[in-house]
Amino acid sequence: MTKPTPTLLTDYPHTIRIQTRWIDNDVYGHVNNVVYYEYFDTVVNRFLIDQGLLEIGKSEIIGLVVETGCSYFTPIRFPEAVIAGLRVTKLGNSSVRYEIGLFTDLQDTACAQGHFVHVYVDTDTRKPKPLTAAMRNGLESLMP
Repeated sequence: MTKPTPTLLTDYPHTIRIQTRWIDNDVYGHVNNVVYYEYFDTVVNRFLIDQGLLEIGKSEIIGLVVETGCSYFTPIRFPEAVIAGLRVTKLGNSSVRYEIGLFTDLQDTACAQGHFVHVYVDTDTRKPKPLTAAMRNGLESLMP
């Protein structure tokens, strides 16, 4: 298995700032690994909501996570702010691979990076549905 190398902040076309919280730190003095996935989820869903591609409780299709992973390079600690970078590297008929890099103000290389694969499904039946034209256009803006 090839060891991943940290990406650069400039590798991501979309970024948001997320403030760490005291509760994010664990007994080892850094943000707990499970919180990184919350940051991933936040940057993806904030993008979709801000672009008008997801309306909580109203959208006809929703993305379900079917795969996720993370590589950790350097710790993040409260009270640092996290800069979450977002890009799309694969856009299928009903699936999307989001890649996320997490950075601090002190680093241009990722402290951690990972991915989410969403399969978009009908809200009621949970059966896969093709991405809408609007969603496809919005997500294409995140492709390198």
